[in-house]
Amino acid sequence: MDDCCRWCQNGGKVAYAKLSVPMPEITTKPRVQVKPQVERPKLYKVILINDDFTPREFVVTVLKGEFKLSEDQAHRVMITAHRRGVCVVAVFTKDVAETKATRATDAGKAKGYPLMFTTEPEE
Repeated sequence: MDDCCRWCQNGGKVAYAKLSVPMPEITTKPRVQVKPQVERPKLYKVILINDDFTPREFVVTVLKGEFKLSEDQAHRVMITAHRRGVCVVAVFTKDVAETKATRATDAGKAKGYPLMFTTEPEE
């Protein structure tokens, strides 16, 4: 007899043989990958405050040296601070902004000028 007839003779039921080997217990763990939410650091503006005593050429030199501005960019920042009283030089993370502002102010103090840079949070 072929397989079809055996199945029909068995009443259409399938017979299963019991295994004598016990099945190992399997535990599954869901694969959940948690991506941490990283916040962007807050940014701070470095601001040049105008004074009537620091020479313009010295301000340009400090801007070029500390903030890596070109001659033209440094001149524009210096003139804007001269005309408006203040000018934003650049925007950095808090630590970098405070370090650069302090170093630029200290450069003026070292030469006896009241050159002043400050920082404030960017809105």
